[in-house]
Amino acid sequence: MEIFMSGFSRDSILHFLDTIYGLIWSPPLLILIIGIGIYLTIALRGIQFRYLGYALKLVIGKDQHSGEKGDITHFQSLMTALAATIGIGNIAGVSTAIVIGGMGALFWMWVTALIGMATRYAEAVLAVKYRTTDRRGEMCGGPMYFIEYGLGWRWLSIAFAVFGAIAAFGGGNMLQANSVADVMGTTFGINPLWTGVVVAALTGMTIIGGIKSIGRVASFLVPMMALFYIGGACIILVTLYERIPEVVMTIFTTAFTGQAAVGGFAGSTIILAVQMGISRGLMTSESGLGTASIAAAAAQTDIPGRQALVSMTGCFLATIVMCSFTGLVLGVTGVLGTTTTDGRLLTGASLTLAAFQTVFPWGGYVVTFGLLLFAFTTLIGWAYYGEKCCEYLFGERSVPWYRGIFTLIIIPGAILELEVVWKISDITNGLMAIPNLIGLFALSNVVIEETRSFLKLLAFERNKG
Repeated sequence: MEIFMSGFSRDSILHFLDTIYGLIWSPPLLILIIGIGIYLTIALRGIQFRYLGYALKLVIGKDQHSGEKGDITHFQSLMTALAATIGIGNIAGVSTAIVIGGMGALFWMWVTALIGMATRYAEAVLAVKYRTTDRRGEMCGGPMYFIEYGLGWRWLSIAFAVFGAIAAFGGGNMLQANSVADVMGTTFGINPLWTGVVVAALTGMTIIGGIKSIGRVASFLVPMMALFYIGGACIILVTLYERIPEVVMTIFTTAFTGQAAVGGFAGSTIILAVQMGISRGLMTSESGLGTASIAAAAAQTDIPGRQALVSMTGCFLATIVMCSFTGLVLGVTGVLGTTTTDGRLLTGASLTLAAFQTVFPWGGYVVTFGLLLFAFTTLIGWAYYGEKCCEYLFGERSVPWYRGIFTLIIIPGAILELEVVWKISDITNGLMAIPNLIGLFALSNVVIEETRSFLKLLAFERNKG
């Protein structure tokens, strides 16, 4: 693999991926993502802000709709979506965004997530409304189903399913395995091949049980790993609290001016800050991708709007909360621009690991343990997304084959170079977002009508209570 990626072959592959990335993540797609988010925010009258408190109560409160039609509970559905959302992007993704786009990229990640909450809400409404049941009795939903059944545009639904299945192997699989192998090699000197084999075995044992097994594992691991990682980040921020105001000011100012060179950091422009912030914000929040709605469709719920509120909290928790902790830690520790002994600029999980180690020697283990759990839960969450895309394209009989291939592809993913894997991930995410966003816009009136019905029901419940 290293031989294949060396010399001109490596350079030509990176150049090709850079060209494709530039074409996909050009202004039209960025405008489409932000534009639809703004449109839905206005059309739904800022539902993500007005009902965030109620949505969080639904997440942490007793599930009153567990007997409704569906495979898993509200909480398990959200944890499955968060399992796929809270992952390497929250540790390594924030780092690579800042290395390329400067601290200002974090601001654009926030913007993408806040606006994207309305997008994610709309995705979940449509996913639950147009979901169906397969011959195994499992719920099936997501962009491929609401595009076909809501619009009748099967060509577009097939496009999403194809891109979704491929994306599951990129950002949902190889990227996770690669980042785990990177940090395990840095911390413990473990061969990437062995890391890939172990992660593949654990993933295979989990996904063989389907969404119910994934939901149970995710509902146990996701809260634990999030609290563990946030706890470590809080120690650093409390220790270096006097630097926080300066870092926050840097985030806001460089978002509109770009950032000057620091150490080995070559500096960035405002275009890079916006581009990296939105692309990483899309990855860490999954707003606009449509994938989280696949998990939402499996939830036991009485009405689409209720599960949609639960689903939209994923954007808030994954990006506004988790990514902010990582970004602030990178800022207060001043690791941006750090280089290795051979002159390479530190990026990805290795840079985040270096940031945690600046305050306490065992800080690297916080990142390592957090990354291992994040990567594993992301793998099992994306395995379900890809499985449903594959099932849509080829039927239920393809599911066992997909699970086997998904498990095996983890091994080469652990060996590939990080830069190549990140590019593949960004490209497939962009391709997947296009049909989903088109479907969302075309069905926006359905979302609005469903929301009106839901809010009337909610008002009645509150008055009755």
